Amino acid sequence: MIYLDHNATTALDVRVLEAMLPWLKGRFGNPSSRHAFGTEARAAMQQAREQVAALVNAHPSQVIFTSGGTEANNLALKGLLQGRVTDGRFLLSAIEHASMTATARSLCQHGWRMGSLPVDSQGVIDIKAAGEALLDNDLRLVSLMWANNETGAIQPVAELARLCRARGIPLHSDAVQAVGKIVVDFPASGVAMMSLSAHKIYGPKGIGALIVDKALDLVPLIDGGGQERGRRGGTENIPAIVGFGCAAELARLELDSRRLQLEDLGQLLERQLAERLPQAVVFSSEAHRLANTVFISIAGIDGETLNMALDRQGIAVSSGSACGSAANEPSPVLTAMGVSRELAQGAIRISLGKDNTRQDVEALLQALVSQVKALQGMAAATAW
Repeated sequence: MIYLDHNATTALDVRVLEAMLPWLKGRFGNPSSRHAFGTEARAAMQQAREQVAALVNAHPSQVIFTSGGTEANNLALKGLLQGRVTDGRFLLSAIEHASMTATARSLCQHGWRMGSLPVDSQGVIDIKAAGEALLDNDLRLVSLMWANNETGAIQPVAELARLCRARGIPLHSDAVQAVGKIVVDFPASGVAMMSLSAHKIYGPKGIGALIVDKALDLVPLIDGGGQERGRRGGTENIPAIVGFGCAAELARLELDSRRLQLEDLGQLLERQLAERLPQAVVFSSEAHRLANTVFISIAGIDGETLNMALDRQGIAVSSGSACGSAANEPSPVLTAMGVSRELAQGAIRISLGKDNTRQDVEALLQALVSQVKALQGMAAATAW
């Protein structure tokens, strides 16, 4: 099997597993306990908090551990807005992850009003339109993902944050796809909140974090024993937290080498696609993108059919976001970009990872050419 779906999830790095194993076997203390077992667990959790903070240049006290990126996104929106005045508005970009849009719909059922920041044909927000939208006096929060999970398009987060700060409006950014692939600096960006997830950076599933500006007062989604400085109740998942910390440290230390490798593989893939499948459309091709992400479509070819055909040949890609892969509707991201329904339904996402090789790319290209020819031949025969 060749795995090329790293934007959906990544394999657990063996070094991360080794860091977690003691906490899955002999070490089991509750970090809230006031004895040696609890002290040991509390120290391990603090080390992980420092490692996660260092990855985005934040202070450890700004890290709130969550069950993943979805909970972090929920905490960012609901924690700031829920239980407060409900006659205001908030803005999301038109390309946000499903965990953001679903949370937003929930808030709208409780009196909040939502607006959308449009994107251009490359899937990048229109910063001029965003600036105009910020003039609304009822605006309480803006959210813009750092890099899109489908196209890989990197957004002008720092520029929007500057505009938001001038209006006194907090900006949240879902940085789940960006962190570990490009430099993500929490204080330098100017954002007020940032969501992270371990399983996108070769860490365990079920653990993430929300990085929060100390000036913000969040209402917890989960009440309990006052864990995470009262912002997220419940006994902490120490094995996963330790794994997250190790994965974050490795991502920080290996950022440059991983980036260079993924740039090499991504550029090779796009050059060869242009030569062997010139009919393939690469979405956001003119945008500043994550090096590992290539989102393509071939007119007349159904993306889900192509995805399954590649899977039968032992190559794992996706037909878009993992959270929306069961839907028959075209990608909302591509729809927001103005892509036709027919072309959008043909989309497949190739997302490379640190353990992929040039041989993997060559195998993918051969399989793509073969399967596209076969599917086109079947379509021609059916039409005849």
